[in-house]
Amino acid sequence: MVDFDAYERELWAGRAPAYERGFARLTSYTVEPLLDAAGVGAGARVLDVGTGPGVVAAGAVRRGAEVSAIDADPGMAETAGRNVPGVDVRVAVLPETPFGDETFDAVVGNFVINHVGEPGAALKELRRVLRPGGRLALTCWRMPGSGALAVVRDAMEVAGVPWPEDIPVTPFMEYGEPGAFRELVAGVFEDATVEEVTWEHVVDPEEWWETGAMAKVGSNGVILSRQSPDVVAAVKAAYNEIVGRYAVGDGTVSLTAYALLASGTR
Repeated sequence: MVDFDAYERELWAGRAPAYERGFARLTSYTVEPLLDAAGVGAGARVLDVGTGPGVVAAGAVRRGAEVSAIDADPGMAETAGRNVPGVDVRVAVLPETPFGDETFDAVVGNFVINHVGEPGAALKELRRVLRPGGRLALTCWRMPGSGALAVVRDAMEVAGVPWPEDIPVTPFMEYGEPGAFRELVAGVFEDATVEEVTWEHVVDPEEWWETGAMAKVGSNGVILSRQSPDVVAAVKAAYNEIVGRYAVGDGTVSLTAYALLASGTR
């Protein structure tokens, strides 16, 4: 059985630039709702877990918060430190964090809990670093992936590309619907709630292909990188047909994104 956390470290190594150009734009939509759900305001001590290129950390800084951030990938942490000067950014792999008990008023994580091998253990650690009464807010993708998250995978299925045995599926798959996600969070936090969030991601389809599939961002990109040129061409043809259904008339496509936003109190 493939170790999911070890796979994740390999998956994201060196991907920070491509992620910043592509998926970071997609996930930026939920930054403000996430910070709202955690009650982040001026003077709040905030921990941003899985900061990536620092989009959430930057949003918290704009609100006047005192921000610390962690990411499991050194390249992501370096990117965040460059993008958000003055923020305390460290490399750390959940379910461990390099902070003392009750350090923060709020903990936020934008699409990171679905990249953790032990989601329950991660939640307990995030509770540990929150002060009593502090707020947690996390986003995850609605699963199985659909809309913006699925167009490349759908094209691969059309082209007959199978899912390899050595690439693990996220353990979070069972929690990617509102009831299960709320139950998971409610096992560790009080007043747990989950809301569904959808938005339209308007993007150049060629850019979406290049910064995702061809840049090996995520498992779909890794799988595609193993294929022959003929298979890649077949996938691209299927992709063009699929995204063409969402054209908005100016060379871009509008892809719906489906996510969940959970919050709770320590």
